[in-house]
Order: sequence, then structure tokens, then C-alpha cells
Amino acid sequence: MTDPTVPSDPASDQPLQSDAETPAHSAELLAQVAALPALPGVYRYFDAQDQLLYVGKAKNLKKRVSNYFQKQHGGTRIGHMVSKIVRLQTTVVRSEAEALLLENNLIKTQNPRYNILFRDDKSYPYLKLSRQPYPRMVYYRGAVDRRHDYFGPYPSAWAVKETIQLMQKVFRLRTCEDSVYNNRSRPCLLYQIKRCTAPCVGHISQDAYRADVEKAQAFLRGETQQLLKSMEKQMLAHADALAFEEAAQVRNQISALSKVLHQQSIESVDETDVDVLAVKVQGGRACVNLAMIRGGRHLGDRAYFPSHVDDAVAMGDVSDGDVGVSVEERVLAAFVAQHYIEAPAPRVVVCSPSLPKALTDGLSAHVGFKLHWVYQPKSERKIWLEMAQRNAEIALARLLSEEGSQQARTRALVDALDLAPDDLASFRVECFDISHTAGEATQASCVVFHHHKMQSSEYRRYNIEGITGGDDYAAMRQVLTRRYSKIVEADSDSKLQMPDVVLIDGGKGQISTAKAVFESLSLDVSRLVGVEKGEGRKVGLEELVFADGRPKAYLGHDSAALMLVAQIRDEAHRFAITGMRAARAKVRTGGSQLETIPGVGPKRRAALLQRFGGVRGVASASVEDLASVDGVSVEMATTIYNALR
Repeated sequence: MTDPTVPSDPASDQPLQSDAETPAHSAELLAQVAALPALPGVYRYFDAQDQLLYVGKAKNLKKRVSNYFQKQHGGTRIGHMVSKIVRLQTTVVRSEAEALLLENNLIKTQNPRYNILFRDDKSYPYLKLSRQPYPRMVYYRGAVDRRHDYFGPYPSAWAVKETIQLMQKVFRLRTCEDSVYNNRSRPCLLYQIKRCTAPCVGHISQDAYRADVEKAQAFLRGETQQLLKSMEKQMLAHADALAFEEAAQVRNQISALSKVLHQQSIESVDETDVDVLAVKVQGGRACVNLAMIRGGRHLGDRAYFPSHVDDAVAMGDVSDGDVGVSVEERVLAAFVAQHYIEAPAPRVVVCSPSLPKALTDGLSAHVGFKLHWVYQPKSERKIWLEMAQRNAEIALARLLSEEGSQQARTRALVDALDLAPDDLASFRVECFDISHTAGEATQASCVVFHHHKMQSSEYRRYNIEGITGGDDYAAMRQVLTRRYSKIVEADSDSKLQMPDVVLIDGGKGQISTAKAVFESLSLDVSRLVGVEKGEGRKVGLEELVFADGRPKAYLGHDSAALMLVAQIRDEAHRFAITGMRAARAKVRTGGSQLETIPGVGPKRRAALLQRFGGVRGVASASVEDLASVDGVSVEMATTIYNALR
């Protein structure tokens, strides 16, 4: 970080000034800007609450950052952002390529308000072939391990599973877990339907199975034509040796492979690994569509929707180098920089529009080999790009349609409840439900809806204790008191906030209980709304019950408002039930043993218990079996294995 020295611009001997239409910045901040070096680096802006506003890179830190504080930005988005800056951090690096990588690492990890941000919470899946006497073929997501062979990445789990089915049809490799494989005494159904050669009971020799594995590997590498020619030679060799049964087996493989290639339309002259990128911007939203071509096979597409597009585009106007750069170019550049920092890159990337040379050179340096960028593809690659562009248009149109529908549902509910929120997007609903089994493992759930969608990161579960088993009223009283007493006691700077509506899954009894809690906390009871089952408890006949004395409201079975209420209520019910079942399973199976293992949180614990049927099953599983569970690395599997011994 740079240190402030003199509060003036040495290039002009004039004091730096803030935007004339925004509040003046502190002398300390302006002095820090004036003292910046003319070197490449990354800069970060923070507001008064120390929230990160923007991350940027520059060939010349002094020139770039000074532009923000010297130019007049008026009432633009950039002017609004500059007016909030109270603190600056800078990091000097050796080159523009290093600045590029650091900038996008910070964007992905810090989520600044005014940068284009691509979120991707899921890692890419792979097809894994274990290195064993009889290798197993399996879907895999996580860190790769040199002890096994991995093929991919694939754009989706569906693409991997489709490939596994294809491989089962042609090469008949095993997919069963080792715990099953090691204890078979007779072939399973997959052998009967010709999807496996049953190595578990010795129906195929190790050499023959290894030959099938090598063919499968060649196919996964995209060497389809070479593979077919090799198999034809093998078939003729068996025939010449009068080994007609072996020749027939190879012939059947060739026939199955040719049929699959024809059906899947995956034959291609170009067997190079290629990523195809297309971008579409419309209605203030953007979509980048990534199509993966591996070994001439189109594995599928994956659509990415960045946030902060409007705000981030405005930031580019500060630099003279950004003048004339389209929104599509900025979105695509942001995606490429953030995506290939972590995701494996092929040697060829086909995209439109073109990208800055500094970006492409920096990424080549990062991945360790020369990336070839194709902006005006021909023949087959041109068709791939056109397909990707069409898919980007379709995905963005679907997103805009869904968002329009979501906003319409929110508006319908606001109107039905006769509310007038300042901002429809900030309209917030919290919904509560109670779940237990005959009074055992009582759990309360709280789910949150705002910005026109469910916010799973804000969901909360509450263990209910100290009540008579099965007393739903007492459980509701406890959870509401625990939830909203914190808001009442919080100071004005707290991020806790009261929702516009509190939905209770229940009728008059539950609402009366909730009303008593709100009155004891001096909260507005008009926020309380109960969702009462209709006649015969039929879906679509629900009625809304109000705590402030208003008569019940029936919205109509086809009402958009009722659909939204039902969605929120059902999500609260689902979240409560899953929590209750997990708590009950922990008591019955001893799940607490897993809780003591560092790094094994609720999601991993639930996945392990579900896969192996309880802690006993987890304890008897091998390290490899444990590592086959989504989210469990080999290191974590080893830790679990040792902890349960």
C-alpha cells in the first residue's frame, strides 16, 4: 500500500479536487491519491462503513486513480460511487498481467458493489477412472487427485452422467462402489442387461478389462477415428486367428460405438479441445454462454449471469482506454478474467467480441501455455459460435421472463395485503413453521423472501427446548421471541431489520400466539399474517388470517399472490422438516460422532449419513468410498476415516 506524502498532483502542481457536485473528500485521501506511483497495480475503494465499493487495475496507478477525483462526473453512477469513497488501498505489482490476476481474485473473493461479478458456487464435474486392477468409472466433483484419471471438466452433472451411460453401453466398465464390488457373489442386473462385464465375479480377465479401459480412455480423449480403426484391426486379427468369439465381441463394440456416435451427433473433424464463448446483453442484464468442445464432442452449454452490470459499465468511462468499448466486450472480458483464474482452460477459445491483448497475454502467462483466441471462426467453429450465441439469447430471454414473472408475483402480494413498500425489490417476507415427530426433535424454521426470490443464505433453524412435546403454540412463541427480541434490542447501526410481512403457517391459534409475542415486544401486529388451510386442506383454498382484526382473505386458487404465499409457506415447511429429520437421525444413529470431526459441517454430515445409511456405515467405509461423496476431498476422507477408527 502506498503512503500519503504531498496533497497535490506533481504532474500539474494543482491540488486534487473532488467532484464539484459531491461532498469533498478528506485531505488525507487526496494526499494519498497525489502520492501514488506511476506503476502498474490494483486499487480498492471503501465507503464510510468500510464496505468495498470497487476494485480496479491500472498500468499507471497515479493516472488512473487521479482521473476519478479530478474529473466531473455529475449525477452519473460513477459520480455516486466516487462520492462514497472515504478510503483507498493500492497494491503495486510488477506487470499489468499480475494486476489483472490480482484484480479478479479480489473481485471473486470480496464481491465489490460496482464490479461485474460472476458467481459460480459449484465446481465443474469430472468423469473419474480409478487406478485399480479393475478400474471404476464414476461421476466426480472436487479436487483432482494424481492417483486416478480424470476426464473433463464437463459443463453439468447431466453431461457427465450421459457420458457414463454411453460408456456403459459400449465398453461395459463397472460403476459400483468398492464396498459393493468386493462383496458380490453373483453378477448384478447391469451384467444381465449388458452394461457391465461383471469383473466382480471373474467373468472377464484383468487383461481384457484393461483393454476396454484403454479404449474408453481413447474415446474420452476424443480419439474416436483412431479408436475405430484400431478396433477394426483387432477384430480382423482375431478373425485371422480363428478366435471368432473374440472377434464378434469387438465387432459388437464397434457397432455400438458407431451407433452412439451417430445418435449423439458428436462426430467432428476438429478434435481439439475448445471453449466457445458468446455474450448477450439486454434489459440491463447480461448472459455469457460457455459451450465446451472436448475431443470434437460438444459436451454441453453453461449459462452465466453476472451481477452489477449497469454499475460496473459506468466505471469504465473514467479511463481513456475504455472509450468506445462496448458493454458486451466489458462483460466478456470480466467473465474470461474471473473464469480462467480457477477453471482449467483449453488451448483454443472461440469468442465474440474480441478481447484486450493485455488480458489474453496475462491469462496465457497464468495457465502456463499459449492460449489461442479465435474471433472470426470459420467452418465448424463458426457453427459452434452461432449455436452459443443462440443459446445465450435463449437463456437471457428466459431469465428476463422469469424475473418479470417474479416481480409480478411480488406486486400481486403487495397489492393483496394493501401494502406500499418504498422499493418493491426490498419487500421482505419471513415465514415460520414448526416440525416434529410426536414431540421428538422439535425444530422451528425461518425462511426469507426478498428481491423477488427466496434467500437461502438467510434461512435459520431453531432447536426448540423446554416445552411440552407437541405444543406447537409454545414452540411458535419461543421462536418468535428469540427472533425478534434481538431486533428490538439492536441499536440503530445494526443490520437486523423487521420484515414487511411475517407469515405464520397456521390459523387463528397460531396467529393469536404470534400476536401476543409481538404485543409484548411492542411490534406492529399488522405485519402478522397466518396461512390457514382451506376446506379439506386442499391446495389453492388457503385463506389469509390477519392479527390486526381484518377479516380473512381468500385470494383465489389461480392468484399470483397466493402462488407466492404457497411457495414461501412450502419452503418453510420443507426447511423445518429437513432440520427435524437431521436432528432425529443424529439422536438415533449417533451422528454426533461426526460433529466432532473438524471440517465436517451440516452439509457434509448429511451427505455422508445419506450415502452410507448412518454413522456405522460411514465408519465401515474406505477412504476411497468416503471421497466419492460430493464435497469430500481425499484429505477430508482420510481425516474422517481415522477419526472413526
